[in-house]
Amino acid sequence: MLKLTDDGAKITLQGQSNAADNGMFWFGSALLVGAVAVAMAMSLLPERLAIGALALLIIGSFIFNKKRQQHKKAMSGMISSGTLWVRAGELVHDNLGKREHIHLTDGDKITLIGEQLQIVDSSDVRKYHITGFESAQEAKAAKAILEGQALTKRHVNIKMKSN
Repeated sequence: MLKLTDDGAKITLQGQSNAADNGMFWFGSALLVGAVAVAMAMSLLPERLAIGALALLIIGSFIFNKKRQQHKKAMSGMISSGTLWVRAGELVHDNLGKREHIHLTDGDKITLIGEQLQIVDSSDVRKYHITGFESAQEAKAAKAILEGQALTKRHVNIKMKSN
């Protein structure tokens, strides 16, 4: 939903939150079960096998941490839900009470891809990918405001229900 303000617009994104990731949850759960299994193995099995089980747990923890870091890096800059406060050259992303202020630099380019916005820096490296707009018109309006164009309310559609 797009609402024009004095200095820009407020856009409520309709996408799914990036917070939930079942794959990482299940991998973490498996790692926890593995830790319990290693604890039991250390008390029941001979030393060599217990040390091997502990080594496998350490390797699993290392792999889990690497995957988690890769996931965080891949998801940084992905905006799909929450509220965007868009002004010329900047936007504020408010998602579940957590605010992120994003200031665009002179070299940043804003590209409209259907109903999505992509912001890349001067060397074409993606900084932000914004999805969850209600329509392509909302995405166009956000792009125009970020680029410094002023929007006005030209047409108002009013639908009335007859009794």
